[in-house]
Amino acid sequence: MKINKPFYIVSLFGFIGLNLLSAQVNPTEKQQKTAFTNPIIWADAPDLSITRNGDDFYLISTTMHLMPGAPVMHSKDLVHWEMASYVFDMLNDNSKYDLINGTVYGRGQWASSIRFHKGKYYVLFSPNDEPFKSYFYVSDNPEKGNWKLITRTRHFHDASLLFDDDDRVYVFTSNKVFELSPDFKEVIGNPEGTVVFKKDASETGLLEGNQIIKKDGKYYMMMISWPRGGKRRQEVYRADQATGPYEKKIILEDNFLGFSYAGQGALIDDKNGNWYSLIFQDRGGVGRVPILIPVKWENGWPVLGDNGKIPLNGEVPLPPFKPKNSIVESDEFSDNKLKIQWQWNHNPVNESWSLSDRKGFMRLKTGRIVDNLYAAPNTLTQRMEGPKSTAIVALDLKGMKDGDVTGFSAFNGDSGILSVVMEGSKKFVIFETDEVSLDNKTKAILGVKKDEKKRFPLNSDKVYFKIDVDFNLGKDLANFSYSTDQKIWTEMAKDYKMIFDYRRLFMGSKFAIFNYATKSTGGFVDVDFFRVNKSSE
Repeated sequence: MKINKPFYIVSLFGFIGLNLLSAQVNPTEKQQKTAFTNPIIWADAPDLSITRNGDDFYLISTTMHLMPGAPVMHSKDLVHWEMASYVFDMLNDNSKYDLINGTVYGRGQWASSIRFHKGKYYVLFSPNDEPFKSYFYVSDNPEKGNWKLITRTRHFHDASLLFDDDDRVYVFTSNKVFELSPDFKEVIGNPEGTVVFKKDASETGLLEGNQIIKKDGKYYMMMISWPRGGKRRQEVYRADQATGPYEKKIILEDNFLGFSYAGQGALIDDKNGNWYSLIFQDRGGVGRVPILIPVKWENGWPVLGDNGKIPLNGEVPLPPFKPKNSIVESDEFSDNKLKIQWQWNHNPVNESWSLSDRKGFMRLKTGRIVDNLYAAPNTLTQRMEGPKSTAIVALDLKGMKDGDVTGFSAFNGDSGILSVVMEGSKKFVIFETDEVSLDNKTKAILGVKKDEKKRFPLNSDKVYFKIDVDFNLGKDLANFSYSTDQKIWTEMAKDYKMIFDYRRLFMGSKFAIFNYATKSTGGFVDVDFFRVNKSSE
């Protein structure tokens, strides 16, 4: 066969050229992406503020009367989050944080602002209670915690912190801006703040949740509006100067998947210049859940999702992140410290609980005489998760005394409660519902309406309590059962309705383990384990 040499040479070089071109068009390493489904966290995490340092995102939320507080979460892809630290262990502004002379249910640490600036991380928040003063904290590394209090200053409601390009420090609240001294201790200029826009006729109701960013020389304030008789919506206000004047645009009004209208959150970019919004959506009994929305910019305005509609699914152009832990986790109580997912209801009484008195157990001791769960110290809580989840707690009861009450609850202003009550030398398993009434000003407990539904004698020193929860649309239901061997379960309540009430506890229902005395102190229970499983149904 005769070969045409010139054609062979041209073809060979053409082949090499095509392969070089192919290598440029289809690189061997494709950009990694992370798929997501909303909500990205199917649990209570409201009042979102976010900051970034390189690849690392840090998200802070509100937990009010729960301690430790101001939870900081970490991610590298905005989809998968781990618990990193809490800004503080306890608050001690007044005795109500200790459940003495009142409570701080629904108050305590409110909406916080987290910012990265020149190698340090800053957090600002104002408790919605006496003495109405803000906290400023700083840390070199949120994953290690070590948050240090810088100063206390005047109260700023739902404040957002901004370090400007010239290092000037601003605090934004609703339609006002305050400039602070470099040490954060004083307001510079007008002590009443500068009004940066006047509410128009449509803003007749709630206007709060300010989260400020600066992009391309412009200032953007994210806020929710809730006009009286209208629908909750997300707005953004834009200006060329920090002090305004600002112009407004409505950017989101969506009752995503049939739940409440979503709103209140923040804007954030990644290191590649892509933008996103993290907001929350009220979902009844489970609380307020975070939602991730890709953001485009058009004519200098952020466009959320599909022209103001929340996507169910999507992709983030970042490599998947593998968290070290989850937002909600089981615990065998085998370590020398509690897992980071746990929070106490109000300040703990540290001498009344232990992980060392009995290895592999958490011991809850009675240290105060009370007559209801809402007044009881050292109630240990974790978030509930949707759409469905199940939690089981194992209790050893040998240390109980007459009048002691221990158990497991779907805890909120209206609580479903599984308990063991010690009456003399006899123990009883009880299911009851409790409804607390709180004073609007002091949050003092005015009364608890108790309704005992079922009672059985208990002839065992070990008991297992189980709570199944369903937060699908129109549900918010909990089932309660108990066992002495984890094989045969006795149903105590079915389809208990969990309720979110902003006037009382102002958060989603929690799994809560408790032990308190009604007659004399000194008793105890040993918690063997807490095991939780989530269902995607």
